[in-house]
Amino acid sequence: MVQHRLNAARHQQETLPSFAPVTNRHRARVPLYAAIDLGTHNCRLLVARAGESGLRVIDSFSRAVRLGEGLHHSGKLAEAAMERTITALRACVARMGLYELHSHRAIATEACRRAANGMDFIARVMHETGLNISVISAREEAELALAACNSLLHGHGGTTGRDLLFDIGGGSTEIAWARIDRNARRHDLSGYVSLPVGIMTLGERYGSNIFTDAGYHTAVEEIGSVLRGFDDVHCITREIARGNVMLLGTSGTVTTLASLAQGQGRYERAGIDGSSLSIPQALDMIGNLRRGGMAGLVRNPVIGPDRARYLLPGCAIFEAIATTWPMANVTVADRGLRDGLLLRMIGDRRQHGGLAPLPFSLSLHHHMEHRVST
Repeated sequence: MVQHRLNAARHQQETLPSFAPVTNRHRARVPLYAAIDLGTHNCRLLVARAGESGLRVIDSFSRAVRLGEGLHHSGKLAEAAMERTITALRACVARMGLYELHSHRAIATEACRRAANGMDFIARVMHETGLNISVISAREEAELALAACNSLLHGHGGTTGRDLLFDIGGGSTEIAWARIDRNARRHDLSGYVSLPVGIMTLGERYGSNIFTDAGYHTAVEEIGSVLRGFDDVHCITREIARGNVMLLGTSGTVTTLASLAQGQGRYERAGIDGSSLSIPQALDMIGNLRRGGMAGLVRNPVIGPDRARYLLPGCAIFEAIATTWPMANVTVADRGLRDGLLLRMIGDRRQHGGLAPLPFSLSLHHHMEHRVST
């Protein structure tokens, strides 16, 4: 019989609840790992094992739960949003129960960091699903995004350089500034800024005004002013002038823009992850999307009705980044925190002698924080 709850006293982060008899699970010759990323907008699961050059995905799940819906106005997670999220998390745990996992980790980000009842919700999830979810800091979020994109960082030209990574989420946007040493196969996180604006939070703040010229440009300028402060600290513009910076974007906004730029009839990850997107072309597309309004976004097969409401807030954040740090292209990554979590778990096992070393380093060093709060 399927077991739907755990004994909370016995539950540890490394121990997965047993949801099916072992004989009914998929047995693996190599260790399997699972990662859950509970964001402000989406709940995502990834089950994978170590591959020759990274991850080999075994199973995945994603659902738009909109956990942060109404958070900007109330300061709390709404009951309906929590119910949707717990339903999705139950589905994640049921899928995880199909596999014999070596380890797993579940994390939550900005919505649970910010909400007054965020930790109460985490306790409720533990009680109702058996999942022990860690609410991670903005710094760890930036580190995981870098870890997820490690192979892209080291596949770029030159032996040393800088990387400017942005991750536009539902509740916040993380900017990471890293030093890359491709000979040593490592990257060092020099600094980061966490903006309390994502596609949901910005969308709720501006509402229908984001579809007007005045509202859209006000949002771009507001975000840009914060980014310019970060630039003053780290002299990013100077490094860009030296031709020393790789711009890397990971988010639904930038992958959607890349898909539109490639003329895909429907989204195909294989053509997007690791691709290069012309920033002038992306900004022209954003102008066209804005002129088409909500109706045009809904009709677009790559966007559709479920994502139309949040695309322009994401575009405003993207445009603020692109105009603060003008570059010709951005490397697009269709990968996220789940990938970073899995690579960390695999890396930890390798360091303890369980597996052969990965072909790239997962080391992360952080020297400076730059946190922006409301």
